[in-house]
Amino acid sequence: MLHVLSHLGHGQPTRRALRQCVINVRQSSARCSSAVLVLTSKLASNSFKLLLQQRARLLYCFEAQVMSFVEYSEFIQEGDVAIIFLGHDSMFPVKVQSGAQTQTRYGAIRHSTDLIGRRYGSKVTCSKGGWVYVLHPTPELWTLNLPHRTQILYATDIANITMMLELKPGSVVCESGTGSGSLSHAMLRTIAPTGHLYTVEFHQQRAKKATEEFCEHKVGHLVTVLNQDVCKEGFGVTGVADAVFLDIPSPWEAVAHAKSAMKKQGGRVCSFSPCIEQVQRTCAALAEHGFVEICTLEVLLRLYDVRSITLPLPDFGPEDLHQAQPVVPDDAAVTCRTAIAPREMAGHTGYLTFATKSLA
Repeated sequence: MLHVLSHLGHGQPTRRALRQCVINVRQSSARCSSAVLVLTSKLASNSFKLLLQQRARLLYCFEAQVMSFVEYSEFIQEGDVAIIFLGHDSMFPVKVQSGAQTQTRYGAIRHSTDLIGRRYGSKVTCSKGGWVYVLHPTPELWTLNLPHRTQILYATDIANITMMLELKPGSVVCESGTGSGSLSHAMLRTIAPTGHLYTVEFHQQRAKKATEEFCEHKVGHLVTVLNQDVCKEGFGVTGVADAVFLDIPSPWEAVAHAKSAMKKQGGRVCSFSPCIEQVQRTCAALAEHGFVEICTLEVLLRLYDVRSITLPLPDFGPEDLHQAQPVVPDDAAVTCRTAIAPREMAGHTGYLTFATKSLA
């Protein structure tokens, strides 16, 4: 607002001054609704009013907030990560950049005209006449669309981990390893805005890429990424964590570090392992270090297909034997909705072992 007022002064503004005002509004991320009111109140030309209102709306769109994976923003801005939704089985992320284009099977999407300034959830027409939806990124959508650097956890396991670790806004969590960041984004959304995630990744390039993604997704202030061996060096913190999550080949070697990272008043720990032999050694290590309420579970997701089916209408004959037999057409049928179990389903993903740090 200060940039706008300084260029307007007290007299009739010139075209050059107006253009500079719009540029300064964009550069300083000022609130466009307020800026438009101040500017248009000093303009004599109605055409200038309409032009400036349209330009300001394209720049920052009525008090739009910065896109973040933990806070919803209403309008698409340059630098955002948006999800292009073609269908339930076809979507992909795109970084919005002025002047860029994204190709789809329905044609090109021009970022400057089709994305920037539009509301999230908008239906966008592509160059070939087809259309797509532009969705705001969420941890769930990111899990389905992220670049795979490792095997990842999906919503079924993530939901149980978040619940069983008793995560909430303000929780402090230690995680190893970071991997592709699927679980990390979900936990960050849960513990925001006052919590913090300490995530450890052994692989240097994966740790660097995860750090870049967290910053790009505007959650970098909620997470600390460490590139080290958690089994030897721990999580880099002591006595601060409400919960610890382990997704490493030998979680039993990190149990001692997990215990030292947790608060003195206790907390929860979870280990994800694909093999039962890993679970056995982890449970033994947890018991040895005084953890209680040790339990292991496996989550299997079974999706039912709801569809309409047509069944032939049976002829049971007349209710009264003395009545004439009713005539039932041979093609009589009834249509109803039903749920059909899948013939095949995804099986084992991994075992989730949970335990509680003892206060003794």
